[in-house]
Amino acid sequence: MSTDLAAAPADAGIGNRVREFLGTWDAAIIALTVVVLVGASVMNSDFGSSTNFTFLVLDLAPIFLIALPMTLIIVTGEIDLSVASTLGLSGAAMGWMWNNGFTIEMIVPTCLLLGALLGALNGFLVAKLGLPSLAVTIGTLALFRGLAFVLLGDQAVSNFPRAYTSWVTGTVGETSIPNIAIPLVVLAVIFGVLLQSTSLGRNIYATGASSTAAKFAGIDGNRIKFWLYVVCGAVAALAGVLWSLRYSSARADNGSGLELSVVAAVLLGGVSIFGGKGRLVGVLAAVVLLAALQNALRLEDISNEALTVVTGVLLIVAVLLPNILTALRTASRRRRAVRAL
Repeated sequence: MSTDLAAAPADAGIGNRVREFLGTWDAAIIALTVVVLVGASVMNSDFGSSTNFTFLVLDLAPIFLIALPMTLIIVTGEIDLSVASTLGLSGAAMGWMWNNGFTIEMIVPTCLLLGALLGALNGFLVAKLGLPSLAVTIGTLALFRGLAFVLLGDQAVSNFPRAYTSWVTGTVGETSIPNIAIPLVVLAVIFGVLLQSTSLGRNIYATGASSTAAKFAGIDGNRIKFWLYVVCGAVAALAGVLWSLRYSSARADNGSGLELSVVAAVLLGGVSIFGGKGRLVGVLAAVVLLAALQNALRLEDISNEALTVVTGVLLIVAVLLPNILTALRTASRRRRAVRAL
């Protein structure tokens, strides 16, 4: 009898948490992602094949990677639109170094350091000088892409060691799970724990909710923002290395336009563009949702222009719909309060 009584509150608590989660935006995005995956598999048998699954994961990898630090940056109320150009400059630097006799073991950490320095530039301009992140990162978007073309021009470097290119495109054992999924999962866990279960994560939310209140609480929001930009730059550079190895092609225009997909995934995943709200689980579900939609449309021979339109529509929906739902809930609470008087 005592065992049952002790277990009941715990079970009730778990049940309440489950019901609360089912009413969140995260749960809605996860459900929509499952519907899209099942629907695409039914409509096109090729979608559910093991080969297509491998390509799907490879396609979503750069968006997945960059969305991790981008989520934290947007939660603070800032944004980084230069990530795709950082990816491209990293790839261009990789190609230039390979042409000039550097080994891959030297190239990869150098590219990561370059990405961190590019992120530090963004962080300095935004966090230290107080400039608006939208304007700053639009400027560095153009700057970094221009530097990539200065460094490599319009040439493509494609003779990277097969051992590295085959690992990036290869799979785990006899499965259809790409090797690249391993670092993706590890980084997702690290960023998820950091945001949801640490004091730094709480400070990130507090900074995004109200930078003034956070400052009075002793939180150095500007320092947090600076280091998040550094991390974002390094991760974008890593995405550039993996992109170049996957396609065995380092080009200055690698990843052009990718920032649109990254921002769309983060906002569609429930992160508020105004900061202070959002969780990583919804963002990762949104990454899979976008990748699945694009993959399914490609299997139906839909043009890249149409894919861009779909991404743009989802980006608008991601911004509008949460605000509409919030307004409806507020209006509903007000009506109930009026009736209670």
